[in-house]
Amino acid sequence: MQQFLTRLFARLMKSWSWVLLIVLTILIKWVSWYPGWVEINYSRTVYPVIAKTQRFLFGRIPFSVGDIFYGFLILVVIFKTFQFIKVVIRRRLNRQYFIAGLQQIIFFFLFVYVFFNLLWGLNYNRQGIANQLGLNVKQYSLADLDTLTTTIEIRLNEYAAFVSEGQRDSFDKKKTLFNNAGEAYHEVEKLYPFLTYKPKSTKPSLYSYLGNYLGFQGYYNPFSGEAQVNTTIPRFLEPFVTTHEIAHQLGYAKENEANFVGYLACRNYPSPVFKYSVYLDMYRYAVGEVYGRDTTLANEFQKKLHPQVVKDIKEFYNFYRRYKNPVEPVIMWFYNHYLIANNQPGGKQTYNEVVAWLIAYYKKFGIEAL
Repeated sequence: MQQFLTRLFARLMKSWSWVLLIVLTILIKWVSWYPGWVEINYSRTVYPVIAKTQRFLFGRIPFSVGDIFYGFLILVVIFKTFQFIKVVIRRRLNRQYFIAGLQQIIFFFLFVYVFFNLLWGLNYNRQGIANQLGLNVKQYSLADLDTLTTTIEIRLNEYAAFVSEGQRDSFDKKKTLFNNAGEAYHEVEKLYPFLTYKPKSTKPSLYSYLGNYLGFQGYYNPFSGEAQVNTTIPRFLEPFVTTHEIAHQLGYAKENEANFVGYLACRNYPSPVFKYSVYLDMYRYAVGEVYGRDTTLANEFQKKLHPQVVKDIKEFYNFYRRYKNPVEPVIMWFYNHYLIANNQPGGKQTYNEVVAWLIAYYKKFGIEAL
């Protein structure tokens, strides 16, 4: 085995492309241990140039380039897999073929790892918006959680009574939705200049319907710089999902950060539809945390909800219940471990951690800032 690995490594080192990829992999892993360095030298300098270039190149194309790229990649993987199976069936699998195949697989994963991190992935290791806003994000008490949930519920009920069906209908056109999301960032930029969003590149995902079965509402494609939105989800979710994905475009890779940045964008935008969307999502996160500590208190919150909120939450759960299938838990398992591997130890629970950010935010800027 040792002799086999030695020969394989020797073959790899004969190519400069291999040497370059291995050196870059080591460098990426090394700098990821220094969030301060990543923040200053990548997230605030190199990455904005990369992101703006991607959005300039692909933003005006009316369809999702990233979706097509991923579709092509999946087809290539399927084709290569069938080729390998054919070789095994015909008993042509010898050591030379095996080494060549293994070499291709290693090269592919190294290539993807390096370019993923250079194009965007290093943002998982930045100091982030807590550093930019000077927030002290830490463990919080039930009293803190009670204050937050009470305030969010009041805001949510206010906008539930205020938002009309006509206002909801106005965002059925996805171009209108995406333009308003861009305007939301234009507004929040006045408070926080580092949240500038130009040029724009937000697209409906070509795989939206499939996404319902796989459990995704949207995603960011680091290879094309596009924010992809699943446009088949309940419409009251779409404004916040869109601003969340734009936050990823701006370099906020961690899910708790993207949730918080998306919250800031929606909260500071005059549209009641956007405000309702974000307060509904933040309420779900907050009351979910309350349930984990005090079910009686959580039930009290539920009793105070506006009928429209109750109706929308019911629609939310019914929507995802319709698409339950055996594949989704497998996809979510892989996604959970992807998050863990990218500096988010809580995995999918990272989304809920936005609650700690909201509490830190109101403790610094006052409860009226929520």
